[in-house]
Amino acid sequence: MTDRPAVDRRAFLAALGSAGVGSLAGCSALGGDATETTSTAAPTASVDDHVARDLAARFAPTLYFDAAETWFPTDPRSYASDRDGETVVDGFDALDGYHATRRETGERAPEPTVFYNVVGYEDSSLTAVQYWFYSVFDQFTTNFHWHDWEVLHVFVDTAGDEPVPQLYVASSHSRSVPNNEFLDPDPARPPRVLSELGSHSSALSLNDRADRFQRLPTGGTFADITNRALDRIEDAAEIPIAYGLPRDEGARLPYVVPELDGAPVYEDERLPSVTRESLVSEALTVRSFDALSSPPTDLPARATGLVFAPETADAGSDAGADTTADADAATDADIEYALVPAGEVEHITEFTGPQLSFEFAVPGFVEDAIASHLTTTSAPWSQPRYADPAADITDPTHRSELADRYDAVDDPSTLNTLFVRVTEAVTDADAPDGEGVTTRESGVESVLLLESDPEAAPTFGGLGVLRDVPAGEHRLTVNGAGSAPHSESVRVGDAGSGSASASEPEPSPGGDAGETVVTAGVDGEIPLVARESATKVEVDTDGTDRDLTALALEDDFGGRLYDAPLSGPDAVYVHRGGAYTVEVRDSDDELGAFRVNPDPDPGPDSDGSDADSNGDPAPASIPSVRIDEPRTGKASLATFLADISAETAAAVAAADGGGDDSDSDDSDDSADTTTSDGATRTPTGGGQANAVRGLAQALESVAEAARRAAERAESGDRGRADESLDTVAARLERVAERLAEARGELPGSLSRATDRRLEQARRRSEQARAADTL
Repeated sequence: MTDRPAVDRRAFLAALGSAGVGSLAGCSALGGDATETTSTAAPTASVDDHVARDLAARFAPTLYFDAAETWFPTDPRSYASDRDGETVVDGFDALDGYHATRRETGERAPEPTVFYNVVGYEDSSLTAVQYWFYSVFDQFTTNFHWHDWEVLHVFVDTAGDEPVPQLYVASSHSRSVPNNEFLDPDPARPPRVLSELGSHSSALSLNDRADRFQRLPTGGTFADITNRALDRIEDAAEIPIAYGLPRDEGARLPYVVPELDGAPVYEDERLPSVTRESLVSEALTVRSFDALSSPPTDLPARATGLVFAPETADAGSDAGADTTADADAATDADIEYALVPAGEVEHITEFTGPQLSFEFAVPGFVEDAIASHLTTTSAPWSQPRYADPAADITDPTHRSELADRYDAVDDPSTLNTLFVRVTEAVTDADAPDGEGVTTRESGVESVLLLESDPEAAPTFGGLGVLRDVPAGEHRLTVNGAGSAPHSESVRVGDAGSGSASASEPEPSPGGDAGETVVTAGVDGEIPLVARESATKVEVDTDGTDRDLTALALEDDFGGRLYDAPLSGPDAVYVHRGGAYTVEVRDSDDELGAFRVNPDPDPGPDSDGSDADSNGDPAPASIPSVRIDEPRTGKASLATFLADISAETAAAVAAADGGGDDSDSDDSDDSADTTTSDGATRTPTGGGQANAVRGLAQALESVAEAARRAAERAESGDRGRADESLDTVAARLERVAERLAEARGELPGSLSRATDRRLEQARRRSEQARAADTL
């Protein structure tokens, strides 16, 4: 589909670099709430308070925040209240109270606090130190919620005199997105956490580039994660699969203002201390994804802001930490945070707040939206991973390694992972104007949503990965700022069956260990289209007498762009600069095909009312093309052959500039003769000009034979329909001869387009002759 080779290590870095450093994706929806992860084999127990304190101080992380960050880790007890005899933290109290404190005290980070929880696995030397970070609010691009808990897990071996770190796990986005993990880190270097703007999703920084995330080793330094690649997916075979920190990898993803009851949260009278300036900067924010006509390109670059480090250790502490590392952290730090046992806040039973909504646009006959809601995060101590931190290890190779070292940890469970690569559809310079597209890497990150899961997941470097997808049928929707939405049905089989295409569930042998990898789109690729360039192709299955099961769409130059199950009326957005074939398949495996040529210049499409500071206004409406009651079988395919042949003949005649002038006889007999084998013979006088004209006439003769085949199939005359289709096949070979003769006189783009259409016509001709359905 794309006009480039599969992504490899160099291409991935080049694509990120060319995108430019910009706005920063990420989100922590439920803080990576691992509510359905597998428990370990052995239970855990609390660790002696002094030992726990020493371990927590030993590995306490340095925290790096974005320069535009508003909500820093704080102490929720300041906003707690009693409700029916239980201690709760209300979202209004926390958000408004936090900003009131900032205004009154002038502090950028009121009560900087990190909570720690330390548990040991019974009959094992494995101990886990957890660092929990509470923020009063989370504002991501389309996920936002009251309260936010993020966590860093430090797994250490305590068998020797000094604790030895085994694995770092930093919560990235949600349980569906792979965490950022590092196996066997340097014991002398405490971890550093890079916090995502607004969402507080956590990346690791372990090499010498303290405030930057590095997915791959480069420039003489090692990578900041050891997550494995998806070896069976060509586009991800060398890319470590973890959320990372898109803001440090050249990604752009605008933020959206959260709404409450249809109005921005800062307009709510219950939040008097919250203003527009309390949220993520306007320079990084759009009103909505569909408010832009194209993906934004002018988002500000990322910059490091405040740095937090733990308070200086107590004089009596026996932590044994690396004093040089502590000194370096203290030197870099703008703010020191208090390190507090999580047990001191376990009396808080609930973090509350009303629904905050976000919408995902879904292609349909009438533009629809799935409105999903994320209200608040659950308390850490109510989550399985609080007592069993190994439940939050998302990389199966890391979990396998810990399982080999410690009987207390089970091997990873087999689960389904959905993989996509989101690209951008653009016009192809090799195609005639308005008649061909290709795809390229997108400079803006997108957001994925499964209807079965209310948490949206961002892409990283254009790659989208959703873990632990239940078996069954799902609808995957992809939205991007300034892009028309994409949606398709995805079938996911039982975990453990290897790697598979979503549209072709048969697995490939020997899939990635610990998971079944399923690809959506076409070979894992989903191209989005800028709204200003989009046309909606609607397929109305109501009224058809066929049981249609699949829908595909391909462009003459871009190849197959969409291929997914079909269970009713559906719609696909395409770039209006393409020339498309829509294919349907029925339950008998019969095919139908339809030619679609969007208007490349539909005229003014915006009234300017939706202008946004980050880009041009969105179109007031997007033009559409509808296919009513699509059918399969010989008649459908023959009609398609007539359409594509006539279309190409007209283009060739126009290039000749004289297809209808006095040099051409209007008589069919004089312009062309037909031999007994159905081939066409055209007079050869006139050299190359006649060759071009002969090509146009040969294509017209194909169209004529295809129309006869369609008429005969429609009338139920299978035998004569097949005879006409045989004539079509013979005449297509004559087209190939005429094309070879005329190639030197045709514009290069038209010659290439004719080649591609001829190849497809041959394929559809064979399908038509093989069809059982008339």
